[in-house]
Amino acid sequence: MPNTATQRILIADDNKDVLQAIRLALKSEGYQADCVSNPADALKRIEQNEYATALIDLNYHLDTTSGKEGIELLGKIREKEPDLPVVVMTAWASIDVAVECMRNGANDFLQKPWDDERLLAIVRTQLRLNQAQLQSQRLKEENRTLRPNKASGFIAQSRAMRPVLELIESVADSDASILITGENGTGKGVIANLIHQQSGKADHPFISVNMGGIPDGVFESELFGHVKGAFTDAKENRIGRFELAASGTLFLDEVANMPIAQQQKLLRALETREFERVGSSRTQKFDARLVVATNADLQAEVDAGRFRMDLLYRLNTITIHLPPLRERVEDIEPLANSFLKKYSKKYRKSGLAFSATALDTMKSYEWPGNIRELDHCLERAVLTSRKEEIGVPELGLRANTASPASSNLDDMSLEEVEAYLIRRTLSRCGGKANDAAKELGLSRSAFYRRMQRYGL
Repeated sequence: MPNTATQRILIADDNKDVLQAIRLALKSEGYQADCVSNPADALKRIEQNEYATALIDLNYHLDTTSGKEGIELLGKIREKEPDLPVVVMTAWASIDVAVECMRNGANDFLQKPWDDERLLAIVRTQLRLNQAQLQSQRLKEENRTLRPNKASGFIAQSRAMRPVLELIESVADSDASILITGENGTGKGVIANLIHQQSGKADHPFISVNMGGIPDGVFESELFGHVKGAFTDAKENRIGRFELAASGTLFLDEVANMPIAQQQKLLRALETREFERVGSSRTQKFDARLVVATNADLQAEVDAGRFRMDLLYRLNTITIHLPPLRERVEDIEPLANSFLKKYSKKYRKSGLAFSATALDTMKSYEWPGNIRELDHCLERAVLTSRKEEIGVPELGLRANTASPASSNLDDMSLEEVEAYLIRRTLSRCGGKANDAAKELGLSRSAFYRRMQRYGL
């Protein structure tokens, strides 16, 4: 269990002596307790702070013994914090009141006067419950967002990559924000993961977010999380990426494709290192290392009024530029062999190898989709190969045709035409995915799915 000093407990009771006695009992065990004397203050504290458990009295006036005040407070706590363990306390205990409290969401019942050993035993149980719930919520969100370690098997033997590797080595263990630039498919996400693995945060989460693929309506919820009831579809509390990346690395990919309206929200969180879940006024600290990536020229985006200058300054403490694959010819063969090995194992096709002509063709090809295109090309080659040697036909590469004029649409499949049109539109839009998506009449998320499919 985490250090008890980090676990805050809320106590609500109208009797100052009771508050003092419980506070001292908890303090002797190293727990931090916040004391309030009425339901309104209890709710206010819960809105402002994060508690591991709460102990609340059922009656707050000398002339009442019904427990209605406490039961009403319990219901309001449940609306704000459905998972917060709550223990109810009263000197007027009865079976009916206890049952009603449990029905309304109480986790346990403490009768006054209490025995300190029982009090502490109840608190320990509720703290363990709180930790289990938080861990379950975190694992659920991690399972949804975490991906296998993309930095494993990292290949960079070319001369063009030496300055990149040297810069990574010098900055990886710092907390400085890093901006990674480069064409689509050059491996910006792999480099971000490599930086994380070489830092002191390697044992903590690496959380990746495709900023261009987040619909406007759920931007804050995705990044900062939300509480139950914050909006129509918020049926349960949800941890956002900022919180999920605690003590680790937060990687914001395709950051130039963020709508300008959302950039201010991101900037505020990065400047203050604080954020709130949607629907909550409780402020949380952001302590993750920030790495961002883009294929766009951010200064040009600033000049065009599509990107905030102050956000650019916040992001680019260190800039790492990745060369395209056509400038890393020495890496093409080892990368190709790595992909061949991966897909041969995946599709249970042993003994595959490249012909000398296939290797020469790959080394001379322009690879407009870079490493991602090479990856997709070799998966297709392994799947379609009917013999052990993969030759030029199995690669399915056309003559270097970055120029649209040299493409013969009549000879292309529907998928090849679509990939060609997307590549051409991206080129015409200067690599700006948002502009290309609008020109093609596609939503951002649909456009990104197609880019991923075709290795662009």
